[in-house]
Amino acid sequence: MAGVGSPLEPEPLQGRNMMPLGFRRAIGVTMLATVFSFCQPGVAGATGQAGSIWGADYFPNIPLITHEGKEVRFFDDLIKDKVVVINFIFTRCPDVCPLETARLREVQKILGDRVGKDVFIYSISIDPDYDKPHVLKAYAERYQIGPGWLFLTGSQADIVTLRRKLGMYNPEERGGNLKAHTLSLLIGNQSTGRWMRSSPFENPYVMATQVGSWLHNWKLPPREGQDYASAPQVRSVSPGENLFRTRCSACHTVGGGDVVGPNKEKLGPDLFAIGQKRERGWLIRFIKEPDRMIAEGDPLSLALLEAYDSVPMPNLSLNDADIEHLLRYIEEESRRKGAPESPPGTIAGEDGGEKRKGEP
Repeated sequence: MAGVGSPLEPEPLQGRNMMPLGFRRAIGVTMLATVFSFCQPGVAGATGQAGSIWGADYFPNIPLITHEGKEVRFFDDLIKDKVVVINFIFTRCPDVCPLETARLREVQKILGDRVGKDVFIYSISIDPDYDKPHVLKAYAERYQIGPGWLFLTGSQADIVTLRRKLGMYNPEERGGNLKAHTLSLLIGNQSTGRWMRSSPFENPYVMATQVGSWLHNWKLPPREGQDYASAPQVRSVSPGENLFRTRCSACHTVGGGDVVGPNKEKLGPDLFAIGQKRERGWLIRFIKEPDRMIAEGDPLSLALLEAYDSVPMPNLSLNDADIEHLLRYIEEESRRKGAPESPPGTIAGEDGGEKRKGEP
Protein backbone atom coordinates (compact mmCIF):
# COMPACT_ATOMS: atom_id res chain seq x y z
CA MET A 1 0.00 0.00 0.00
CA ALA A 2 1.49 3.31 -1.05
CA GLY A 3 2.90 5.39 1.76
CA VAL A 4 2.56 2.72 4.45
CA GLY A 5 6.17 1.55 4.70
CA SER A 6 6.88 -1.95 3.46
CA PRO A 7 3.93 -4.19 4.31
CA LEU A 8 4.59 -7.88 3.93
CA GLU A 9 2.77 -10.12 1.52
CA PRO A 10 -0.68 -11.24 2.72
CA GLU A 11 -1.00 -14.90 3.58
CA PRO A 12 -1.89 -16.89 0.45
CA LEU A 13 -5.31 -18.48 0.61
CA GLN A 14 -4.77 -21.30 -1.90
CA GLY A 15 -5.71 -19.21 -4.90
CA ARG A 16 -8.40 -17.14 -3.22
CA ASN A 17 -7.99 -13.42 -2.68
CA MET A 18 -8.58 -12.11 0.80
CA MET A 19 -7.27 -9.40 3.09
CA PRO A 20 -5.45 -10.86 6.10
CA LEU A 21 -7.80 -11.61 8.97
CA GLY A 22 -7.48 -9.24 11.91
CA PHE A 23 -6.00 -6.44 9.78
CA ARG A 24 -8.55 -3.81 10.73
CA ARG A 25 -8.39 -4.83 14.38
CA ALA A 26 -4.59 -4.67 14.31
CA ILE A 27 -4.71 -1.13 12.88
CA GLY A 28 -7.05 -0.06 15.69
CA VAL A 29 -4.85 -1.57 18.38
CA THR A 30 -1.75 0.04 16.94
CA MET A 31 -3.46 3.42 16.85
CA LEU A 32 -4.43 3.01 20.49
CA ALA A 33 -0.87 2.06 21.35
CA THR A 34 0.39 5.20 19.61
CA VAL A 35 -2.14 7.34 21.45
CA PHE A 36 -0.98 5.74 24.70
CA SER A 37 2.62 6.66 23.93
CA PHE A 38 1.85 10.30 23.17
CA CYS A 39 -1.17 11.27 25.22
CA GLN A 40 -0.89 9.83 28.71
CA PRO A 41 -1.03 12.57 31.38
CA GLY A 42 2.50 13.61 32.22
CA VAL A 43 3.99 11.73 29.28
CA ALA A 44 6.09 13.75 26.88
CA GLY A 45 4.91 13.98 23.31
CA ALA A 46 8.05 12.65 21.62
CA THR A 47 8.52 8.94 21.21
CA GLY A 48 12.13 9.17 22.36
CA GLN A 49 10.97 10.73 25.62
CA ALA A 50 8.33 8.03 25.96
CA GLY A 51 11.10 5.48 25.63
CA SER A 52 13.03 7.13 28.43
CA ILE A 53 9.96 7.05 30.69
CA TRP A 54 9.49 3.32 30.04
CA GLY A 55 13.18 2.60 30.43
CA ALA A 56 15.61 1.24 33.00
CA ASP A 57 13.65 2.77 35.89
CA TYR A 58 10.45 1.02 34.81
CA PHE A 59 11.42 -2.44 33.57
CA PRO A 60 12.85 -4.91 36.11
CA ASN A 61 16.39 -5.71 35.03
CA ILE A 62 16.09 -9.28 36.29
CA PRO A 63 18.67 -11.97 35.45
CA LEU A 64 17.53 -14.70 33.07
CA ILE A 65 19.24 -17.70 31.49
CA THR A 66 18.83 -18.51 27.80
CA HIS A 67 18.20 -21.97 26.37
CA GLU A 68 21.86 -21.82 25.34
CA GLY A 69 22.97 -21.42 28.97
CA LYS A 70 23.95 -17.75 28.83
CA GLU A 71 22.98 -15.34 31.62
CA VAL A 72 21.37 -12.08 30.44
CA ARG A 73 19.58 -9.12 31.98
CA PHE A 74 16.04 -8.36 30.89
CA PHE A 75 16.43 -4.64 30.25
CA ASP A 76 20.14 -4.23 29.49
CA ASP A 77 20.53 -7.23 27.19
CA LEU A 78 17.09 -8.09 25.86
CA ILE A 79 14.93 -5.03 25.27
CA LYS A 80 16.99 -1.84 25.51
CA ASP A 81 16.68 0.08 22.21
CA LYS A 82 15.15 -2.97 20.51
CA VAL A 83 11.93 -3.99 18.77
CA VAL A 84 10.80 -7.13 20.57
CA VAL A 85 8.13 -9.81 20.78
CA ILE A 86 7.68 -11.29 24.27
CA ASN A 87 5.49 -14.16 25.37
CA PHE A 88 5.28 -16.38 28.42
CA ILE A 89 5.00 -20.14 28.03
CA PHE A 90 5.76 -23.42 29.76
CA THR A 91 6.94 -26.49 27.92
CA ARG A 92 4.44 -28.86 29.58
CA CYS A 93 1.51 -26.66 28.51
CA PRO A 94 -1.21 -28.84 26.92
CA ASP A 95 -3.19 -26.13 25.16
CA VAL A 96 -2.29 -22.69 23.84
CA CYS A 97 1.52 -22.57 24.32
CA PRO A 98 2.23 -24.93 21.40
CA LEU A 99 -0.04 -22.80 19.22
CA GLU A 100 1.71 -19.59 20.32
CA THR A 101 5.10 -21.11 19.52
CA ALA A 102 3.92 -22.39 16.14
CA ARG A 103 2.42 -19.00 15.27
CA LEU A 104 5.59 -17.13 16.21
CA ARG A 105 7.56 -19.66 14.17
CA GLU A 106 5.56 -18.46 11.14
CA VAL A 107 6.33 -14.84 12.03
CA GLN A 108 10.02 -15.69 12.26
CA LYS A 109 9.96 -17.34 8.84
CA ILE A 110 8.25 -14.28 7.31
CA LEU A 111 10.80 -11.86 8.81
CA GLY A 112 13.71 -14.10 7.86
CA ASP A 113 17.20 -13.00 8.87
CA ARG A 114 15.87 -9.77 10.37
CA VAL A 115 15.12 -11.80 13.52
CA GLY A 116 18.16 -11.37 15.73
CA LYS A 117 19.21 -8.18 13.92
CA ASP A 118 16.43 -5.61 14.23
CA VAL A 119 13.59 -7.77 15.62
CA PHE A 120 14.03 -10.03 18.65
CA ILE A 121 11.72 -12.76 19.97
CA TYR A 122 11.71 -13.92 23.60
CA SER A 123 9.73 -16.76 25.16
CA ILE A 124 10.03 -16.74 28.95
CA SER A 125 9.02 -19.78 31.01
CA ILE A 126 6.47 -19.42 33.78
CA ASP A 127 7.49 -22.88 35.04
CA PRO A 128 11.20 -22.25 35.67
CA ASP A 129 11.61 -25.03 38.23
CA TYR A 130 10.95 -27.54 35.44
CA ASP A 131 11.99 -25.53 32.37
CA LYS A 132 15.74 -25.57 32.83
CA PRO A 133 17.93 -24.43 29.92
CA HIS A 134 18.33 -27.97 28.51
CA VAL A 135 14.54 -28.46 28.57
CA LEU A 136 14.01 -25.17 26.73
CA LYS A 137 16.72 -26.09 24.22
CA ALA A 138 14.99 -29.39 23.43
CA TYR A 139 11.67 -27.53 23.09
CA ALA A 140 13.21 -25.04 20.64
CA GLU A 141 14.71 -27.88 18.61
CA ARG A 142 11.36 -29.68 18.36
CA TYR A 143 9.83 -26.55 16.86
CA GLN A 144 12.86 -25.94 14.63
CA ILE A 145 13.39 -22.43 15.94
CA GLY A 146 15.93 -20.32 14.09
CA PRO A 147 18.48 -17.80 15.41
CA GLY A 148 17.35 -14.57 17.03
CA TRP A 149 14.67 -16.19 19.18
CA LEU A 150 15.61 -16.92 22.79
CA PHE A 151 13.84 -19.17 25.28
CA LEU A 152 14.53 -18.04 28.83
CA THR A 153 14.22 -19.20 32.41
CA GLY A 154 15.13 -17.77 35.80
CA SER A 155 13.81 -17.59 39.32
CA GLN A 156 10.07 -17.89 39.87
CA ALA A 157 9.95 -14.72 41.99
CA ASP A 158 11.82 -12.64 39.39
CA ILE A 159 9.63 -13.85 36.54
CA VAL A 160 6.42 -13.11 38.47
CA THR A 161 7.75 -9.61 39.23
CA LEU A 162 8.47 -9.06 35.54
CA ARG A 163 5.07 -10.34 34.45
CA ARG A 164 3.27 -8.08 36.93
CA LYS A 165 5.20 -5.08 35.61
CA LEU A 166 4.31 -6.00 32.03
CA GLY A 167 0.64 -6.60 32.89
CA MET A 168 1.00 -10.26 31.89
CA TYR A 169 0.26 -11.98 35.21
CA ASN A 170 -3.04 -13.62 36.13
CA PRO A 171 -3.65 -13.96 39.91
CA GLU A 172 -5.60 -17.15 39.21
CA GLU A 173 -2.24 -18.84 38.66
CA ARG A 174 -1.60 -18.89 42.40
CA GLY A 175 -1.30 -22.40 43.69
CA GLY A 176 0.32 -23.71 40.53
CA ASN A 177 -2.61 -23.29 38.11
CA LEU A 178 -0.33 -22.44 35.19
CA LYS A 179 -3.05 -23.12 32.62
CA ALA A 180 -4.67 -19.84 33.73
CA HIS A 181 -1.75 -17.79 32.44
CA THR A 182 -2.34 -14.76 30.23
CA LEU A 183 -2.45 -15.65 26.54
CA SER A 184 -1.44 -12.29 25.11
CA LEU A 185 1.86 -11.56 23.43
CA LEU A 186 3.60 -8.26 24.08
CA ILE A 187 5.26 -6.44 21.19
CA GLY A 188 7.00 -3.12 21.38
CA ASN A 189 9.83 -0.73 20.65
CA GLN A 190 11.59 0.23 23.87
CA SER A 191 13.34 3.26 22.38
CA THR A 192 10.05 4.86 21.26
CA GLY A 193 7.93 3.65 24.17
CA ARG A 194 5.35 2.06 21.87
CA TRP A 195 3.96 -1.17 23.32
CA MET A 196 0.90 -3.22 22.48
CA ARG A 197 -0.61 -6.61 23.13
CA SER A 198 -1.29 -9.10 20.38
CA SER A 199 -3.27 -12.32 20.25
CA PRO A 200 -1.62 -15.72 19.66
CA PHE A 201 -4.45 -16.27 17.15
CA GLU A 202 -3.34 -13.27 15.06
CA ASN A 203 -2.54 -13.64 11.38
CA PRO A 204 1.27 -14.08 11.24
CA TYR A 205 1.58 -11.65 8.31
CA VAL A 206 -0.17 -8.95 10.33
CA MET A 207 2.10 -9.54 13.31
CA ALA A 208 5.19 -9.58 11.11
CA THR A 209 4.14 -6.25 9.61
CA GLN A 210 3.53 -4.80 13.07
CA VAL A 211 6.99 -5.64 14.37
CA GLY A 212 8.84 -5.40 11.06
CA SER A 213 7.37 -2.14 9.79
CA TRP A 214 5.01 -0.25 12.10
CA LEU A 215 7.17 -0.46 15.23
CA HIS A 216 10.18 0.55 13.13
CA ASN A 217 8.34 3.74 12.14
CA TRP A 218 8.03 2.52 8.55
CA LYS A 219 11.76 2.98 7.98
CA LEU A 220 11.82 0.58 5.05
CA PRO A 221 10.87 1.96 1.61
CA PRO A 222 7.39 1.12 0.28
CA ARG A 223 7.14 -1.81 -2.09
CA GLU A 224 6.46 -0.73 -5.64
CA GLY A 225 3.11 -1.49 -7.19
CA GLN A 226 1.20 -1.85 -3.92
CA ASP A 227 -1.63 0.59 -3.35
CA TYR A 228 -5.28 0.59 -2.36
CA ALA A 229 -6.39 0.41 -6.00
CA SER A 230 -4.98 -3.12 -6.31
CA ALA A 231 -6.23 -4.37 -2.93
CA PRO A 232 -8.16 -7.68 -3.18
CA GLN A 233 -11.88 -7.77 -2.62
CA VAL A 234 -12.95 -8.81 0.86
CA ARG A 235 -15.02 -11.97 0.94
CA SER A 236 -17.06 -13.71 3.61
CA VAL A 237 -15.30 -16.24 5.79
CA SER A 238 -17.17 -19.19 7.24
CA PRO A 239 -16.91 -20.04 10.97
CA GLY A 240 -14.94 -23.15 10.06
CA GLU A 241 -12.44 -21.27 7.93
CA ASN A 242 -11.99 -18.67 10.65
CA LEU A 243 -11.25 -21.43 13.15
CA PHE A 244 -8.81 -23.10 10.78
CA ARG A 245 -6.93 -19.88 10.06
CA THR A 246 -6.68 -18.83 13.71
CA ARG A 247 -6.26 -22.22 15.41
CA CYS A 248 -4.90 -24.70 12.86
CA SER A 249 -3.01 -23.03 10.01
CA ALA A 250 0.18 -22.55 12.03
CA CYS A 251 0.67 -26.33 11.99
CA HIS A 252 -1.50 -27.70 9.18
CA THR A 253 -2.44 -27.23 5.55
CA VAL A 254 -5.34 -28.52 3.48
CA GLY A 255 -3.75 -29.78 0.27
CA GLY A 256 -0.25 -28.58 0.98
CA GLY A 257 1.13 -32.10 1.30
CA ASP A 258 3.04 -33.69 4.16
CA VAL A 259 6.62 -32.47 4.50
CA VAL A 260 8.75 -33.92 7.28
CA GLY A 261 12.36 -33.42 8.27
CA PRO A 262 14.44 -30.31 9.00
CA ASN A 263 13.00 -28.26 6.12
CA LYS A 264 9.33 -28.83 6.79
CA GLU A 265 7.11 -25.78 6.59
CA LYS A 266 4.40 -27.00 8.97
CA LEU A 267 4.61 -28.82 12.29
CA GLY A 268 1.71 -31.21 11.70
CA PRO A 269 0.18 -33.35 8.95
CA ASP A 270 -1.66 -32.09 5.91
CA LEU A 271 -5.43 -32.43 6.43
CA PHE A 272 -6.48 -32.92 2.82
CA ALA A 273 -9.48 -35.33 2.77
CA ILE A 274 -8.77 -36.23 6.40
CA GLY A 275 -12.39 -37.27 6.86
CA GLN A 276 -11.79 -40.11 4.39
CA LYS A 277 -8.59 -41.23 6.12
CA ARG A 278 -9.70 -41.19 9.75
CA GLU A 279 -12.84 -42.48 11.44
CA ARG A 280 -15.04 -39.49 12.25
CA GLY A 281 -15.60 -40.34 15.90
CA TRP A 282 -11.84 -40.55 16.42
CA LEU A 283 -11.33 -37.22 14.65
CA ILE A 284 -13.91 -35.43 16.77
CA ARG A 285 -12.45 -36.71 20.01
CA PHE A 286 -8.85 -36.02 18.96
CA ILE A 287 -9.70 -32.41 18.09
CA LYS A 288 -11.59 -32.04 21.36
CA GLU A 289 -9.14 -33.62 23.81
CA PRO A 290 -5.85 -34.68 22.20
CA ASP A 291 -3.96 -34.37 25.47
CA ARG A 292 -6.22 -36.91 27.14
CA MET A 293 -5.95 -39.34 24.22
CA ILE A 294 -2.16 -39.13 24.32
CA ALA A 295 -2.21 -39.67 28.11
CA GLU A 296 -4.44 -42.71 27.63
CA GLY A 297 -1.95 -44.19 25.16
CA ASP A 298 -4.20 -44.12 22.10
CA PRO A 299 -2.03 -45.85 19.44
CA LEU A 300 -2.78 -43.48 16.57
CA SER A 301 -2.30 -40.39 18.76
CA LEU A 302 1.08 -41.67 19.91
CA ALA A 303 2.08 -42.54 16.34
CA LEU A 304 1.32 -39.00 15.20
CA LEU A 305 3.25 -37.57 18.14
CA GLU A 306 6.29 -39.62 17.19
CA ALA A 307 6.00 -38.84 13.48
CA TYR A 308 5.97 -35.09 14.09
CA ASP A 309 8.94 -34.65 16.42
CA SER A 310 6.96 -34.96 19.67
CA VAL A 311 5.15 -31.66 18.97
CA PRO A 312 1.77 -32.30 20.59
CA MET A 313 -1.61 -31.40 19.17
CA PRO A 314 -2.79 -28.68 21.60
CA ASN A 315 -6.14 -28.79 23.34
CA LEU A 316 -7.85 -25.77 21.78
CA SER A 317 -10.95 -25.92 24.02
CA LEU A 318 -13.27 -26.23 21.02
CA ASN A 319 -16.90 -27.17 21.60
CA ASP A 320 -18.95 -29.61 19.51
CA ALA A 321 -20.29 -26.86 17.23
CA ASP A 322 -16.76 -25.51 16.63
CA ILE A 323 -15.52 -28.97 15.69
CA GLU A 324 -18.40 -29.50 13.24
CA HIS A 325 -17.68 -26.13 11.60
CA LEU A 326 -13.99 -26.98 11.36
CA LEU A 327 -14.50 -30.43 9.85
CA ARG A 328 -17.02 -29.05 7.37
CA TYR A 329 -14.51 -26.43 6.22
CA ILE A 330 -11.74 -29.02 5.81
CA GLU A 331 -14.10 -31.23 3.81
CA GLU A 332 -15.23 -28.35 1.57
CA GLU A 333 -11.68 -27.13 1.04
CA SER A 334 -10.55 -30.67 0.22
CA ARG A 335 -13.32 -31.04 -2.37
CA ARG A 336 -12.39 -27.65 -3.84
CA LYS A 337 -8.89 -29.02 -4.34
CA GLY A 338 -10.01 -32.20 -6.01
CA ALA A 339 -10.93 -34.70 -3.30
CA PRO A 340 -13.92 -36.91 -4.14
CA GLU A 341 -16.99 -36.50 -1.98
CA SER A 342 -16.42 -40.02 -0.65
CA PRO A 343 -14.29 -42.97 -1.77
CA PRO A 344 -15.99 -45.59 -3.95
CA GLY A 345 -17.82 -48.27 -1.98
CA THR A 346 -18.14 -46.39 1.31
CA ILE A 347 -21.17 -45.60 3.39
CA ALA A 348 -21.65 -43.46 6.46
CA GLY A 349 -21.21 -45.28 9.75
CA GLU A 350 -23.60 -44.83 12.65
CA ASP A 351 -21.11 -42.53 14.37
CA GLY A 352 -20.77 -40.35 11.27
CA GLY A 353 -17.60 -42.07 10.05
CA GLU A 354 -17.18 -44.11 6.88
CA LYS A 355 -16.75 -47.84 6.39
CA ARG A 356 -16.57 -50.24 3.47
CA LYS A 357 -19.77 -51.93 2.44
CA GLY A 358 -20.12 -55.27 4.17
CA GLU A 359 -17.86 -54.34 7.09
CA PRO A 360 -19.28 -54.61 10.64
